[in-house]
Order: sequence, then structure tokens, then C-alpha cells
Amino acid sequence: MLNERKNEILEQTFEFSLEIIELTGYLKLKKEFIMSNQLLKCGTSIGANVSEAQAAQSGKDFVAKMAIAAKEAREAEYWIRLLDKSNILEKYQNKSILYEKINSIIKLLTSIVKTAQERNNN
Repeated sequence: MLNERKNEILEQTFEFSLEIIELTGYLKLKKEFIMSNQLLKCGTSIGANVSEAQAAQSGKDFVAKMAIAAKEAREAEYWIRLLDKSNILEKYQNKSILYEKINSIIKLLTSIVKTAQERNNN
């Protein structure tokens, strides 16, 4: 079951990274550089950490990398929410897709980390 989740999370985080790249292009057109750079860094690092976790040297290493991915996902959700509530995303067409994807990623990463921690403790 964990292997299925790993593949699912790899795909979801890669697709989310593509969405983030598109969004940051939109933000730069609106001359919003600081928050767009913050979002680009954390939004794309989610998938990078998940990908890195696939080659973890131990169960603890896997959990650590996936936990970092989860933290980055929460940071990305924060920046998306901040941009949305400040009306910068008012005309951005994929806003609801971003929320759906980041919430799905956060739930999945939370589940993966909990399951992996339980396996490491047994």
C-alpha cells in the first residue's frame, strides 16, 4: 500500500510543481516577484523532497524527507492562501485547482509520514 502511495505522491507533486511554475509566471506578469519566488521555491521543493525520499538510506531518512516535503506543502498552501486573500489571484483561472492539489498533497504526505513512522517504530 505504501508503494502505491509513493507513486501517487510522486505524480501529484510533479504535477503540482508544473502548476506552480505556471502560477509564478502569472505572478511575475503582475509584477509580484517576492511572493512568487517564495512560492516557486517551496512549491517545487515538495516534489524534489518526495523524489529524494525514494532513494532514502533508511526508514528514518525516508520519514525525514517526506516530513520536509509536508512542511514545504504547508508553506506553499500558506503562500497560495495569502496571494488569494490579498486578491492577487482574483483573475487566476486555476486557483481552485491549486487548492485541490495542495490539499490532496498535504493529506497524502501526512498519511505517508504517519504510516512510515508506525512501521519504523515496530
